[in-house]
Amino acid sequence: MTETMKRWQMNVIGRAHLTLQDAPVPSPKPGEVLVKVKAVSLNYRDKMVIETGRGLPLEFPFTPGSDLSGQVMAVGQGVGRFCLGDNVISSFTPDWVDGLRPGNAHFPAYRTLGGFYPGVLAQYVALPESWFVHAPKSLSPVSASTLPCAGLTAWFALCERGHVKPGDIVLVEGSGGVALFAIQIAKMQGATVIVSCSPQKFDCVRNLGADHVIDRHSQDLAHAVWDITHDYGADHILELVGGSHLGRAAEIAAVGGHIYLIGALQGFEVSSPLMPILMKDVTIHGIGTGHRLALERLVRAVDQSGLKPVIDRTFVLEDLPAALDHLDAGPLGKIVIEMPGDDGIWG
Repeated sequence: MTETMKRWQMNVIGRAHLTLQDAPVPSPKPGEVLVKVKAVSLNYRDKMVIETGRGLPLEFPFTPGSDLSGQVMAVGQGVGRFCLGDNVISSFTPDWVDGLRPGNAHFPAYRTLGGFYPGVLAQYVALPESWFVHAPKSLSPVSASTLPCAGLTAWFALCERGHVKPGDIVLVEGSGGVALFAIQIAKMQGATVIVSCSPQKFDCVRNLGADHVIDRHSQDLAHAVWDITHDYGADHILELVGGSHLGRAAEIAAVGGHIYLIGALQGFEVSSPLMPILMKDVTIHGIGTGHRLALERLVRAVDQSGLKPVIDRTFVLEDLPAALDHLDAGPLGKIVIEMPGDDGIWG
């Protein structure tokens, strides 16, 4: 094994300060595994951390990125969950194993890779074994790397919190990474799926299983959903916009419906008229990805169902700046960084 590796890092917040550096390959400490990174999927959140820090306690030099797929190359003393050669993906919120998120009312925990903890845009990482799960057998490393954040967020909302069942009506707003996973996961559960997006995305979302599509530019969302459902509404709404758009989701929700607050495109302050929420007994869920056990269940579901993540484009490690530019442009599907010399298959 080589003694040095390439790793993206910055000493000051800001995209202009990202540099690709040579660094020693780390050695796993007790309880850690050394993982040779094969692919890293980018999230919009990575861009925000790089550009603004998002108020997180970044330790410099800081390496961004949270979602990896890779192979275990060495294990530290006491490791029992993984063996040499195992294929793994990272856990976005590594301290959250099951149940409720750690923390309390005063200090809710938000300790994630590529934020509170160092990130994974490197050729090798050495991290605690509890921060990984076995990768799906049915996906390539590029596709598997998209599960830890976007895939898990959609799964956690619909399956862990909402318990979507056959016949439920699911409204997915937009066509970002979480939205595209949500369409496939909702169909996997037997739901009827309505998608609101731009017309140029219609073919893509229909191919993923959308039963109805709504032009978000020219159609009133609430009236369109009421027409489709004969005034029933949507049992589950992935609210990916934020701001005052929560009020529109409350209008659309069926009696006893569920709204999953996930996105904040219109800001981190949300608002809604109270009466629709009260009179329809609507449940609002705050979704900040999910725990490790849910990720393990998602992996099993992916292998059993044949779900295939939508990949917009891949870039090599050296081209991270170009990948971030492409992320700015609004891709249709996930953007993934591949490591130098990787052949795109598991070792």
